[in-house]
Amino acid sequence: MKHKLIALLLCAGISSIVNAQDKDEPAGKQLILKSDCKACHTEKNKLVGPSYKDIAAKYPSNSKNITLLAGKIIKGGSGVWGQIPMAPHPQMNKKEAEEMVKYILTVK
Repeated sequence: MKHKLIALLLCAGISSIVNAQDKDEPAGKQLILKSDCKACHTEKNKLVGPSYKDIAAKYPSNSKNITLLAGKIIKGGSGVWGQIPMAPHPQMNKKEAEEMVKYILTVK
């Protein structure tokens, strides 16, 4: 019983460390990590969709592009990066999508 309690306390401590590290990440990255984005995108390499690095290279970080790309996250899109369409994410609100885009456009 004592060993189980110690194991639980250690896991709780590790969980606290992981959560503390998450708080140090930009808000947009935190939202991405909690979403299904990683099923199709990575930071540096093309997966199903373009990498965040490629997106950042194509779109300068400005309010026009942030609004445009946030809309694509929410509504979905196709044709810009190939034949495979991006699924819509209507559950995401505009502010969350914009935070994600702001982060994506910093990936170099």
